[in-house]
Amino acid sequence: MKYFIMIVQIGILFLFNYIGVLIQNFFALNIPGSLIGMLLLFVLLISKVIPLRWIQSGVDFLLKDIPFFFIPVTVGVIQYLSFFFGKGSLTILLVIISTFMVIGISGIVTNALLRKEVTSHE
Repeated sequence: MKYFIMIVQIGILFLFNYIGVLIQNFFALNIPGSLIGMLLLFVLLISKVIPLRWIQSGVDFLLKDIPFFFIPVTVGVIQYLSFFFGKGSLTILLVIISTFMVIGISGIVTNALLRKEVTSHE
């Protein structure tokens, strides 16, 4: 039963991705549909229209294995190394800086949310 609930919750996440793609295609937007779906889910979670418990274990399952989701991106970059020749040093520097910024900001936001969650349960 636990795995069925987790599969349904991951299905809900994919549903938001699909809705985002539909919105992107319908309005011919340049923003990726997955980002639109993620923002829609974020707004519904913040406004408490959708309780976090509806997707919590599915999200936890996906986040546990998140490093595996970066493997295709890394392989894609390696396939196009010729693109970096001549301007690669600047591009690589920008990628490294932006990666550390994302990691840092994600850590700060996660710590703030965890602190908020801990204080709300006390």
